[in-house]
Amino acid sequence: MLSYTSEIIINKPVATCFSTIVNLDSMKHWQDGLISIEHISGTPREIGSIMILNYQFGNRKMKLTESVTHRENNTAIHFNFDTKMMHNVQKNSFEAIDETTTKWTSENEFFPRSFSSRIMLFLIPKAFKKQTQKYLTNFKNYVENGTSIANQK
Repeated sequence: MLSYTSEIIINKPVATCFSTIVNLDSMKHWQDGLISIEHISGTPREIGSIMILNYQFGNRKMKLTESVTHRENNTAIHFNFDTKMMHNVQKNSFEAIDETTTKWTSENEFFPRSFSSRIMLFLIPKAFKKQTQKYLTNFKNYVENGTSIANQK
């Protein structure tokens, strides 16, 4: 298992940050590699909803099943992400530092489902942390400045 916490300060109100993270249309602007979203069941980004997220990183394609396990408006949203090789529990919390500043904390736990994924977690844990931090930074840039990674491709 791999467990870590990432944080970022965003110079926007907590309501703006939360409404952006639950907005499916905004994902393409800050989630590098995302190519499509398939709604499976439930109301998107509500507890119990399930979606398939399709990513491409270079020649490597990845399909994640996203399940929302907890949601408190403007405070928290938790996800389970599943692939054949990995189960990821992600707990996102949003704290208003003041009226115009938010702290986003993302707690991640990765549980390998195979020997090869166990080896990968052991050998390259920094790659997982780096990817999370990249998404947090992309999100911050999108929320604060409207900077979209979709426009950079």
